[in-house]
Amino acid sequence: MFLYEPTRPASLQVAEALAVGAVFSIFLIITSKFEIRDGKIFLQRSKAFMFILMGLLIIRVAFRAFLGKDINPEELSGMFFLLAYGMILPWRIAMYVSYRKIEKQLTNSDERTILSVKQEPAPYK
Repeated sequence: MFLYEPTRPASLQVAEALAVGAVFSIFLIITSKFEIRDGKIFLQRSKAFMFILMGLLIIRVAFRAFLGKDINPEELSGMFFLLAYGMILPWRIAMYVSYRKIEKQLTNSDERTILSVKQEPAPYK
Protein backbone atom coordinates (compact mmCIF):
# COMPACT_ATOMS: atom_id res chain seq x y z
CA MET A 1 0.00 0.00 0.00
CA PHE A 2 2.71 2.47 0.93
CA LEU A 3 4.65 1.88 -2.27
CA TYR A 4 1.99 4.04 -3.93
CA GLU A 5 3.16 7.62 -3.23
CA PRO A 6 -0.22 9.27 -2.44
CA THR A 7 -0.94 6.82 0.40
CA ARG A 8 2.24 7.71 2.32
CA PRO A 9 1.46 9.95 5.28
CA ALA A 10 4.08 12.30 6.72
CA SER A 11 6.13 11.20 9.74
CA LEU A 12 4.04 13.24 12.17
CA GLN A 13 0.84 11.74 10.76
CA VAL A 14 2.30 8.25 11.15
CA ALA A 15 3.07 8.95 14.80
CA GLU A 16 -0.41 10.41 15.37
CA ALA A 17 -2.15 7.44 13.75
CA LEU A 18 -0.12 4.91 15.76
CA ALA A 19 -0.71 6.84 19.00
CA VAL A 20 -4.48 7.04 18.45
CA GLY A 21 -4.50 3.33 17.62
CA ALA A 22 -2.63 2.56 20.84
CA VAL A 23 -5.17 4.56 22.84
CA PHE A 24 -8.09 2.72 21.21
CA SER A 25 -6.39 -0.62 21.88
CA ILE A 26 -6.90 -0.04 25.61
CA PHE A 27 -10.60 -0.87 25.21
CA LEU A 28 -9.76 -4.16 23.52
CA ILE A 29 -7.10 -5.02 26.10
CA ILE A 30 -9.47 -4.36 29.01
CA THR A 31 -12.25 -6.52 27.58
CA SER A 32 -10.06 -9.48 26.49
CA LYS A 33 -9.69 -12.10 29.22
CA PHE A 34 -8.60 -15.73 29.22
CA GLU A 35 -10.08 -18.56 31.24
CA ILE A 36 -9.11 -22.15 31.96
CA ARG A 37 -11.71 -24.78 31.07
CA ASP A 38 -11.02 -28.51 31.15
CA GLY A 39 -7.30 -27.91 31.49
CA LYS A 40 -7.16 -25.71 28.36
CA ILE A 41 -6.94 -21.96 27.86
CA PHE A 42 -9.79 -20.16 26.11
CA LEU A 43 -10.58 -16.53 25.37
CA GLN A 44 -13.74 -15.40 27.14
CA ARG A 45 -16.41 -13.92 24.91
CA SER A 46 -16.94 -10.27 25.67
CA LYS A 47 -20.38 -8.73 25.36
CA ALA A 48 -18.70 -5.34 24.93
CA PHE A 49 -16.69 -6.43 21.87
CA MET A 50 -19.41 -5.66 19.31
CA PHE A 51 -20.12 -2.31 20.97
CA ILE A 52 -16.43 -1.45 20.84
CA LEU A 53 -16.22 -2.38 17.15
CA MET A 54 -19.33 -0.35 16.35
CA GLY A 55 -17.97 2.59 18.35
CA LEU A 56 -14.68 2.41 16.49
CA LEU A 57 -16.54 2.36 13.18
CA ILE A 58 -18.53 5.44 14.16
CA ILE A 59 -15.36 7.23 15.29
CA ARG A 60 -13.63 6.28 12.04
CA VAL A 61 -16.51 7.67 9.96
CA ALA A 62 -16.49 10.86 12.05
CA PHE A 63 -12.71 11.23 11.65
CA ARG A 64 -13.02 10.64 7.93
CA ALA A 65 -15.72 13.29 7.61
CA PHE A 66 -13.75 15.77 9.73
CA LEU A 67 -10.25 15.08 8.37
CA GLY A 68 -11.32 14.34 4.80
CA LYS A 69 -11.51 18.07 4.10
CA ASP A 70 -7.85 18.67 4.96
CA ILE A 71 -6.16 15.40 3.98
CA ASN A 72 -6.46 13.70 0.60
CA PRO A 73 -8.37 10.37 0.61
CA GLU A 74 -5.37 8.21 -0.28
CA GLU A 75 -3.25 9.62 2.52
CA LEU A 76 -6.18 9.31 4.93
CA SER A 77 -6.53 5.64 3.95
CA GLY A 78 -2.87 5.10 4.83
CA MET A 79 -3.41 6.79 8.17
CA PHE A 80 -6.43 4.60 8.96
CA PHE A 81 -4.40 1.52 8.08
CA LEU A 82 -1.70 2.65 10.50
CA LEU A 83 -4.32 3.42 13.14
CA ALA A 84 -5.66 -0.13 12.84
CA TYR A 85 -2.13 -1.54 13.02
CA GLY A 86 -1.38 0.66 16.03
CA MET A 87 -4.49 -0.74 17.68
CA ILE A 88 -3.96 -4.40 16.86
CA LEU A 89 -0.26 -4.62 17.74
CA PRO A 90 -0.51 -3.55 21.42
CA TRP A 91 -3.68 -5.62 21.82
CA ARG A 92 -1.98 -8.75 20.49
CA ILE A 93 1.12 -8.16 22.63
CA ALA A 94 -1.08 -7.76 25.73
CA MET A 95 -2.98 -10.92 24.76
CA TYR A 96 0.28 -12.85 24.40
CA VAL A 97 1.53 -11.67 27.81
CA SER A 98 -1.81 -12.55 29.40
CA TYR A 99 -1.84 -15.96 27.71
CA ARG A 100 1.67 -16.75 28.93
CA LYS A 101 0.68 -15.77 32.48
CA ILE A 102 -2.37 -18.06 32.40
CA GLU A 103 -0.31 -20.82 30.79
CA LYS A 104 2.24 -20.55 33.60
CA GLN A 105 -0.55 -20.81 36.20
CA LEU A 106 -1.93 -23.85 34.41
CA THR A 107 1.50 -25.49 34.26
CA ASN A 108 2.16 -24.76 37.95
CA SER A 109 -1.21 -26.21 38.99
CA ASP A 110 -0.56 -29.32 36.85
CA GLU A 111 2.87 -29.77 38.49
CA ARG A 112 1.33 -29.40 41.95
CA THR A 113 -1.29 -32.02 41.07
CA ILE A 114 1.37 -34.42 39.81
CA LEU A 115 3.51 -33.88 42.93
CA SER A 116 0.57 -34.45 45.27
CA VAL A 117 -0.34 -37.67 43.47
CA LYS A 118 3.28 -38.93 43.62
CA GLN A 119 3.68 -38.05 47.29
CA GLU A 120 0.58 -39.91 48.48
CA PRO A 121 1.63 -42.99 50.40
CA ALA A 122 0.80 -46.34 48.96
CA PRO A 123 -2.05 -48.18 50.68
CA TYR A 124 -0.82 -50.46 53.46
CA LYS A 125 -1.44 -54.13 52.88
